[in-house]
Amino acid sequence: MESERRPSEIGVDRSEGFGERLLGVLLDRAHEMPPQLIAPLVAEEVARVGGRDLSILLQDYEQMCLVPLPGRRLTVGEPEPIEDSLAGKAFLSRSALEVPQGGTVRMYLPLLDGSDQIGVMAVTLDNVDDDDRRLLRRLAGLVADMIVTKDAYTDQFFQARRRAPMSVAAEMQWSLLPPLSMVVPQVEVAGILEPAYDVAGDSFDYALNDDILHVAMIDAMGHGLDAATMATVTIGAYRHSRRANTELSQVYTFMDMAINDQFGPDHFVTAQMMCLNIATGHLQWVNAGHPAPLLIRDRAVVDRLESPTTLPVGFGGEQPQVSRRVLQPGDRLLCFTDGLFEEHQAGGEQFGEEQLIECTNRIVRDHTAVRVVARALSHSLKQERGGITSDDATLFLIEWRGGDADHLAALD
Repeated sequence: MESERRPSEIGVDRSEGFGERLLGVLLDRAHEMPPQLIAPLVAEEVARVGGRDLSILLQDYEQMCLVPLPGRRLTVGEPEPIEDSLAGKAFLSRSALEVPQGGTVRMYLPLLDGSDQIGVMAVTLDNVDDDDRRLLRRLAGLVADMIVTKDAYTDQFFQARRRAPMSVAAEMQWSLLPPLSMVVPQVEVAGILEPAYDVAGDSFDYALNDDILHVAMIDAMGHGLDAATMATVTIGAYRHSRRANTELSQVYTFMDMAINDQFGPDHFVTAQMMCLNIATGHLQWVNAGHPAPLLIRDRAVVDRLESPTTLPVGFGGEQPQVSRRVLQPGDRLLCFTDGLFEEHQAGGEQFGEEQLIECTNRIVRDHTAVRVVARALSHSLKQERGGITSDDATLFLIEWRGGDADHLAALD
């Protein structure tokens, strides 16, 4: 049959074109390339399509600025604010931006690792056509993948992103985290930690296994290294039990034993674990002394997901009861730690959950994208608290959309 014939038998052109060669060189050399040589090679490839003044901008840990990566053949300027810059606009929109500049065009291309935004690549050309757009978009994707891959081999990218001294506890927490955002057609998630350079006991984790999104959010007691160590053990125990396909109600027991065995009966971690079927919207969760998530629908908080709770992890509570809910397409879940609303200003009242809800309603009215909402909400809440974050204040936002992703596995 015609469909069974190999491409070489039906006249498919497999010769290497100009664009394939440029991208192929990067792919072929990526395996052995030292991190510091990524920039010179990308600059050389950009020059082949008439580009110059290449800049690679990475998101800082506070998610406030895009900071330039130093390197040979890179143009290094000042950090650019995410909220009020052309690079920031491309970053937040996840789409390329073209800006005419006196007879030339400055292109800003988001650096997407999968769906996680890590920064922006900027380059100047005399003019831009569709071939340039396609090639540079794909080149930016490869650059993002290389930065994430090589980040495990070097401190250079970490040092570029760090704009203030970071505590040992915070470094432990950042090394523990999954990507801050993930997007697939059925669901999107985004998280943020405060204070970025001194966070200790807060953390979150997630994994998408087939149609099940697993999520955990934790808050270890105390501050500093003790809290960071407890958070590390808790997340490690959660991942171990999750990967062993442990039932949700039993995950708590495994985490509880790990904390009790390691730290004794005087230490604890509040926790919340969820499983969301991204095909059907069926949500299950258990609560161990953690604040109830907020349900956002039609751009407003409509409910708190109250549920039976057991003792915090480490206190040997009873096996938690699994709560269930069916989401509607477009529903969002806002999970957070108590530092988000328990802050006190000097001599003032507690910030409070009602103010949290009011601020959330205001932010979701003004913003749409999940990652943008998470950032804007965290930063706005910090301002509402008078810029104070004496306790860890972490949030994690989930949007369920439904549908499927089968079209992404088809070529046509």
